[in-house]
Amino acid sequence: MKLRNRVLAVSAALVLTGTALGACAGTAKSSDSKDSGGDVTLALVAYSTPQTAYEQLIAAFQKTDAGKKIKFTQSYGASGDQSRAVANGLKADLVAFSLEPDITRLVTAKLVDASWNADEYKGMITHSVAVIGTRKGNPKNLKTWDDLTKPGVQVLTPNPFTSGGAKWNILAAYGPKSKKGTDKEAGAAYLDALFHNVPVQDNSGRASLQTFTSGKGDAFISYENEALFAQRNGQSVDYTVPDDTILIENPIAVTSNSAHPAEAKAFLAFLHTPAAQKIYAENGYRPVIKDAGGPSFPNPSGLFTVADLGGWSKVNKELFDPGQSVMASIEQKLGVSTSAAPSPAASKK
Repeated sequence: MKLRNRVLAVSAALVLTGTALGACAGTAKSSDSKDSGGDVTLALVAYSTPQTAYEQLIAAFQKTDAGKKIKFTQSYGASGDQSRAVANGLKADLVAFSLEPDITRLVTAKLVDASWNADEYKGMITHSVAVIGTRKGNPKNLKTWDDLTKPGVQVLTPNPFTSGGAKWNILAAYGPKSKKGTDKEAGAAYLDALFHNVPVQDNSGRASLQTFTSGKGDAFISYENEALFAQRNGQSVDYTVPDDTILIENPIAVTSNSAHPAEAKAFLAFLHTPAAQKIYAENGYRPVIKDAGGPSFPNPSGLFTVADLGGWSKVNKELFDPGQSVMASIEQKLGVSTSAAPSPAASKK
């Protein structure tokens, strides 16, 4: 089967309404175009999926005494792409990414202080879990990681060399299949079988979900909050939380070169309040504080963390190194790019 990269064309009629699923890599907007004396503008650079949540959070913050004179520019895209953009000069006062290594890159570049994760939340702002999403009614009865490798099943997940969400998806399945990294051969064999069932690899989790809701695939792997987001926007999807899945930990930090560090820290402090954490919860994210209110979430019996797999340094080297790793080998066989540069959706046909 010939493999090639192609630009994914998605029918505008199938794009979700409102802010919907159309948050593309690198999109930017201002929450207020007006300016007045004493106002400051903060630049928020974030990964793609929490765009709706941050728009609501910014509006709520601007109603407080601390936030009433603060404006924002907002940029959303694939987590890895956004992190690299900041490292390459994109202005940012706060960065909110999908996974810790995208913050670590900026620590190395002296753009985020090394103590960014020294608070009681370990630098995290939200949690989630990886889930298996399906068409409404789950017509193919896809509920387990093994179900996703069955012949004829098409599964959507993004490219792990651009998307932080894709890495979480892979680790969620790799953990139980490799017995938390103790049987690496079995884990690698599973991932090879899984990705032979992946017809399209978009560059972000939001783009991957949009591809699914446009009609491609039988299942998708994603954050729990993405599946909830799709349902709340009228999409005909169901999802299953596997018994064995990973706790997704989403970091946030103020940049060390922020022009307005006091205001940026005030916004960060607001984001850890019960009111803000409730907004996250209402958008499908699991709060990092207790008693935030909002909806409750199921507790998978086999929930594990990236620390159980040896930590990010280990899994990045073994699974995600673009030159030599488990996923680099799999992608090379499939003819899919392992470049970290922003690229069109990778697909096979």
